[in-house]
Amino acid sequence: MSELINNREYRQKILKELILELHDGKSVEDVRERFQELIKGVSTAEISQMEAQLIKEGMKVEEIQRLCDVHAAVFKGSIEEIHHPDQSPGHPIHTFKRENKAVQDLIDNQFRPNIDKYKNNEDIKFDLLDNINLLGDLDKHYSRKENLLFPYLEKYGITAPPQVMWGVDDEIREEIKACKKAVSEEKEARSKIAEMLEKLIVRIEEMIYKEEHILFPMCMDTLTEDEWLTIEEESAEIGYCITEPAGKWKPLRVNVEDKEEEKIGEEEDKGYIKFDTGILKVNEISAIFNSLPFDITFVDKDGIVKYFSNSSERIFARTKAVIGRTVENCHPPASVHVVEQVVENLRSGKKDYEDFWIKMGPKYVLIRYFAVRDEKGEFLGTLEVTQNIQPIQEIRGEKRLLD
Repeated sequence: MSELINNREYRQKILKELILELHDGKSVEDVRERFQELIKGVSTAEISQMEAQLIKEGMKVEEIQRLCDVHAAVFKGSIEEIHHPDQSPGHPIHTFKRENKAVQDLIDNQFRPNIDKYKNNEDIKFDLLDNINLLGDLDKHYSRKENLLFPYLEKYGITAPPQVMWGVDDEIREEIKACKKAVSEEKEARSKIAEMLEKLIVRIEEMIYKEEHILFPMCMDTLTEDEWLTIEEESAEIGYCITEPAGKWKPLRVNVEDKEEEKIGEEEDKGYIKFDTGILKVNEISAIFNSLPFDITFVDKDGIVKYFSNSSERIFARTKAVIGRTVENCHPPASVHVVEQVVENLRSGKKDYEDFWIKMGPKYVLIRYFAVRDEKGEFLGTLEVTQNIQPIQEIRGEKRLLD
């Protein structure tokens, strides 16, 4: 039985069955016992696959959304912990969690106590409205999530969790507005209004749980450091919830220009670099590399990105922020092991190059990795060469020099 329980496909099958049982009317407690008995650990990736498969098989997003709060309660305490180092102050995930803590503090220290006073007919109406107005700031938290995190997840094919979570976000937004209206107008009994407020708290706390135990680990497993940089830079435009980032996040960089051994030429070279087969000025070297009909990126022997050309035919976007970064931080975590294996094969001498080719719309992209070695055969780094070979494949016949 243990072999079955540890089998990923079997676990996926059980997860789907449990959600469908909930869909058919079984209670959370009915499902919880079977879940805890059969499932030892559920990763965020499996939850994503499960929801995507249900949608693929015809279950409407709205139906999964209706189950979202229920299956989160089932998973609570059973999702395996995915340990990432604590994010530095200012990192988008650090800021999201900081906001969640501020929201939870507001609920525990003010909103809940004020609801109790409200039920006891104390004159607390305007304090409650102040609390609800602050919770309205969640719109910014959710907007950053929806407009900055979700597009990257969708780029990597993770579509079901964003669809489901966005729907719940919208429901919470509407509940906040409804609660504000109910308290302002007081057209119903205070006990009924208090019930609305308590339900709102439950929805908000469940979303906090789902973000921190499902969404955020999934994002950390998927997004690259460059993508986190973009998210951090664009977050302020949308705004923050109750609190602000704890600082300006800057990923660790190696300042390659400060390395003595990397200085280009000496003063007596007067702007020229001497090669075995000639001499060139720095601006000539740059222009030559940028004129190549393909783009190149060089990563040194320590795995630090040192250079990329700025060809007009560049396939994959590069920014100057990549210089000085480790190569593994330039790729999604899920593919880092592949990159590391390619580099290790080149470093060890097992291979001198490695080729890959993929279709990208009308482009047929050839990606080549070459080991760069000195005259003694010592490994200096890895050269990535990327080219759209579709036009080359279409060449037919001959074209003479003077044609």
